[in-house]
Amino acid sequence: MASKAKYYTVQEVAKHNVENDCWVIVHNYVFDVTHFLNEHPGGKKILLKVAGTDATTQFDNFHNTSILNKYLPNLMIGKIASAADEEDELSGEKTTFGDMIPFGDPMWYQDWYSPFYKDSHRRLRHLCRQFVNKEIMPYCFEWDEAKQIPKHVFEKVAQMGLLTAVVGVQEGLEKYMAYPLPANIAAEEWDAFHSFIVIDELARCGSGGVLWALAGGLGIGLPPVIHFASDDLKQKVVKDCLAGTKFICLAITEPSGGSDVAGLQTEAKDMGDHYLVNGEKKWITNGVFADFFVVACRTGEAGFDGISFLLIERDMPGVHTRQMLCSGVWPSGTAYVTLEDVRVPKQNLIGKENKGFKYIMWNFNSERMGIVVQANRFARVCVEESIRYANKRKTFGKKLIDHPVIRNKIAHMIRQVESTHAWAEMLTYQATKMPPKLLPFRLGGPIALCKAQATQTFEYCAREAAQIFGGLAYTRGGQGEKIERLYREVRAYAIPGGSEEIMLDLGVRQSMKIGTFMGAKL
Repeated sequence: MASKAKYYTVQEVAKHNVENDCWVIVHNYVFDVTHFLNEHPGGKKILLKVAGTDATTQFDNFHNTSILNKYLPNLMIGKIASAADEEDELSGEKTTFGDMIPFGDPMWYQDWYSPFYKDSHRRLRHLCRQFVNKEIMPYCFEWDEAKQIPKHVFEKVAQMGLLTAVVGVQEGLEKYMAYPLPANIAAEEWDAFHSFIVIDELARCGSGGVLWALAGGLGIGLPPVIHFASDDLKQKVVKDCLAGTKFICLAITEPSGGSDVAGLQTEAKDMGDHYLVNGEKKWITNGVFADFFVVACRTGEAGFDGISFLLIERDMPGVHTRQMLCSGVWPSGTAYVTLEDVRVPKQNLIGKENKGFKYIMWNFNSERMGIVVQANRFARVCVEESIRYANKRKTFGKKLIDHPVIRNKIAHMIRQVESTHAWAEMLTYQATKMPPKLLPFRLGGPIALCKAQATQTFEYCAREAAQIFGGLAYTRGGQGEKIERLYREVRAYAIPGGSEEIMLDLGVRQSMKIGTFMGAKL
C-alpha cells in the first residue's frame, strides 16, 4: 500500500479545512473525513477543530493507534511527502521490523542476531503482521463485545494458510490442505519456529477471546484426528476445518474435575455397532459453534487405562451446548456440553480403544507450548502499550516515562518477558531436533514449568500495565482497551491446559524421573 500511496505536503492538506472539504493528518497519513464527520463518535466539531492540520496528538489522547487500520481502506487518501515510505523488509535492505518500541517485539525483530530464524521466517512474520494489523486488530473490541467472530473471518484466515499453520505441518497433511501454507513456504521447509511466529503474531491483537476462537479449539482438537484417526475420519473432518468452514473442539474437562484427567466420568457404553455416550463437559473452547467434538470418554476400567477418544458430531441426537458466562475470552465460544444417550458409530473411535490417555498426554505438550507463546506475547503487549502510553501521558508536569517508579515497573515487566521468550525459543528448538518419540518425555517437565512461568509473567505484566494506565485500564474500549481485556483474561491462561500449581509440581516430578533415567547422581 505504501509504495502506491499518493503524497501530499502539509501545505496542501491545510487548504482542506472546512466542513464540506475536511482533511486531517494522523501519524503522517492523510484522511479525507468530509463524509465521516457525522459518523464520528465524538461528534463532528472535534474533527472540524483540527481540519487541515496534523491531529496526531489529539488522536493519541483518546485512541489506540491500532484503530487507524480500521479506517485506512476507506478514509486514507495518501501520506505526507516528508514521511519516509515504508520499506519492504523482504528486499533485504531493512534488518529491523515493526515499530521498534524497546522490547515491544522479540529481540530478533530489532536487529539482534539469532540462530533460529531464516528468510522464510522473516517472510512469514511480514505476512502475519500485515494481516493482523489490517484484518484482526481493528475489530477485536467489536468482536469481543459481540461475543463472537463473523464466519467469514475464519475463512479469510484459512485462505492465508494460517489455520494450517496453527495445527502444525506434518507428513501427509498436504492432501487435506484447502490452501497453501502462508508466505509460499513449502511443507518440507516448515518447522516449529514457523508455527511459533504465527501464534505470536496472532496474539499481538491483544485478545485471548479472538485468538481462542480462531486457533483454540482447532489447535488442540484437530491434531488427535490428524495423528490417530482413521483415513475415513480424516476425510470427513480435516479439510473442512483447515478451510475454516467447519469447526472442531477438544472436550476433556468435566464439571467434576479438570487436571485430574484419569478421573473423568463421561461414559461410552459398547452397544455392539456403536457407543452410547452420556456425560457432561465444561469450559470447552469453541464448543458453542463446533461441528465436531473430540471427546474423552470412559470405555473401560477406572483410571488412566479406560479412556478413549471419540469423534462426536454436532448433528447427532443428544448433543447440547450452551455458552458459559466467563470473565473473559468472550468470542471463543466457551461451552457447557451435555451428552445424553448419544449414539456414536464405532468408526468414530479415534485411535485404539482405551488408549485415549496416551493421546491426551501427547497433545498436552503442543497445547501448553501454545499457551506459553500466547501468554508471553500478551505480556509483551502490556509492555508495548505501557511504553507507548507512558511516553505521551503527562502527570505533575512531566511524562510518565520520566518518573522512576514507572520505569521500574516497566523494567520488571521486560526482564520477565524476555527471559520467558528465550526459554520458549530453546524449547521450540529442541522440538526441531529431538526425535518425536522422545518429545513427550524429555520436554514434558520443562514445558510444564515454562507454562507456569509464562502465565505468571502475563499476570504480573497485566497488573503493572493496569496501574500505569490507571482508570483507562478499568474501562472497556479506548486507549486502555487491550490492557482492560487482557487483565480479565489472565485466569483463562493460568488454569486451562494444566493449572499453575499442577504444572509446577509436574515439571519437577517429571524432570526428576528423566534425570534418574539419564544417570543423575541424586
